[in-house]
Amino acid sequence: MLERRYGDLAVYRRVLLGARAYWGHIAGVFALSLLATPLALLAPLPLKIAVDGVISQMPLPAVLARAVPQSVQASPSALLLFAVGLLLGLEAISQLRALIASTLKVYTVERIALQCRSTLFAHAQRLSLAHHDRMGSSDAVYRIMYDATAVPSVAVDGVLPFVSSGVTFVAMVVVIALIHPTLALVAVIVAPILVGLTLAYRRRLRERHRDVKAIESSAMAVLQEVLAAIRVVKVFGAEVREARRFERRALTGLRAKLGVTLIDGSFSIAIGVATALGACAVLYFGVGAVQAGSITLGSLLVVMAYLAQLYVPLQAMSRQVAALQAQFASVERALTLLDEAPDVPERPSARPLARARGEVEFERVAFGYDPARPLLDDVSFTIEAGARVGIAGRTGAGKSTLLGLLTRFFDPSSGVIRLDGVDLRDYRVADLRNQFAVVLQDPVLFSTTIGENIAYGKPGASQEEITAAARAAGVDEFIAGLPLGYGTPVGERGMTLSGGERQRISLARAFLKDAPILILDEPTSAVDVRTEAAIIEAMERLMAGRTTFMVAHRLSTLESCALRLTVQDGGVRIAGARSGSEVVA
Repeated sequence: MLERRYGDLAVYRRVLLGARAYWGHIAGVFALSLLATPLALLAPLPLKIAVDGVISQMPLPAVLARAVPQSVQASPSALLLFAVGLLLGLEAISQLRALIASTLKVYTVERIALQCRSTLFAHAQRLSLAHHDRMGSSDAVYRIMYDATAVPSVAVDGVLPFVSSGVTFVAMVVVIALIHPTLALVAVIVAPILVGLTLAYRRRLRERHRDVKAIESSAMAVLQEVLAAIRVVKVFGAEVREARRFERRALTGLRAKLGVTLIDGSFSIAIGVATALGACAVLYFGVGAVQAGSITLGSLLVVMAYLAQLYVPLQAMSRQVAALQAQFASVERALTLLDEAPDVPERPSARPLARARGEVEFERVAFGYDPARPLLDDVSFTIEAGARVGIAGRTGAGKSTLLGLLTRFFDPSSGVIRLDGVDLRDYRVADLRNQFAVVLQDPVLFSTTIGENIAYGKPGASQEEITAAARAAGVDEFIAGLPLGYGTPVGERGMTLSGGERQRISLARAFLKDAPILILDEPTSAVDVRTEAAIIEAMERLMAGRTTFMVAHRLSTLESCALRLTVQDGGVRIAGARSGSEVVA
């Protein structure tokens, strides 16, 4: 999957449109962030009242004089208590605002993250098997679980800090200009310097963060691959070798992260030096203004207090641009997955399908995973509803591909596949796949209970239906003998059960689904002779009245099939399984 590049504005637009259900919450966070500005503007006032009004006993400015009662202004001790009370009140309001803002922000971020993960997970499931075979599941897992968290960060922190910091910066400049215009001009000279530094570092940081994300994803792939195949790793005594492989991948990521840290650190140093130079310039000219009598000492202290808060939003905006590069790199990866088009799209006019009869027709079908090397070419045959069809052929000949085309895991590169006379692409994908029950060579069970595994193909099935399906599959007696019965957990991938037990539970799942078409992909190849006999007996009951496709290497397994498909050299030959006479060429 080729990583796409998105501009900053494109990222903002996609993220904000995706989070439109939470625009009200984002607006609330925004309003609370803006409220910090007037509170910050009021913060130095208690100090000015204490210095100029109490210590120097100078009259308060007109604005303050109207807000403070005359009785308080007349008494230095009362004015000092007023300043102290004002300081405590402003701090209490500031802390309350911060608490509400942080709570609302966490809620909004987590809800948007959940929505994004759900959207990515749903889309990843719609992508073809070819995509997952090519990319691996760990890549999608990393994008869903980790890259998706950057989406709410950009939605909430991508714009709001710039707006609130910008408002704070402008307000501080105005206030300082009202006190002393020259000092305000000196203070803002640092702004274009910071803008230049930010633009210079932004691109470098984005590229480095992209590399870090790719390396972390590959390290996660090693973990998932090894733990999923832990039995093989142990058999070959490869634990140390695999640990070293993971360490090498992780060390590569560590070096990449150190590179990002060095670039980010040098950027922070540059910002700190630039703002320090601005503060030094204001202090130098401010002292000269006090000596010249154009500003009072109290006013200079207020300007210096405002100056610290003036540079805070400038630094915040510059550092936010740098920090956002990691988030943008993750959002790009999430959007790349979301923009990956399914190989089997559903047509807008797709028709519903309740229950198929089961007649299958391949007409001049060709398909290849690599377009230059077709695996199947000009395949044509017709299977009547209710027929039992055996599929044989050497490994890699295309048997599983043939069934993948039938269940529309892939679409043919040319030709048409019909079910009951209708092109598969004209059916709704979910309805089409609901017509199939599948029993695989390696049965897939989920890490839940036996009962829930049987009911996987029919959610909401009653306990009576689950028990009847287990009885039909010949596994009810075994389940009843377990301490928890149908509530017994099967462990990850059902590994607490034997291969035969897993296979019969898989058969029970197929019984319960009651689909008109059955696919049996070498269901007895991994069990002993006794278990095979029991499974074949259950399969005979399951195949009754259903169109059945059975893949097997042992010809004895295909004896009950009226027709046999032999896949070889890109084509399919159909012969009578019992007579050996060719039915369709």
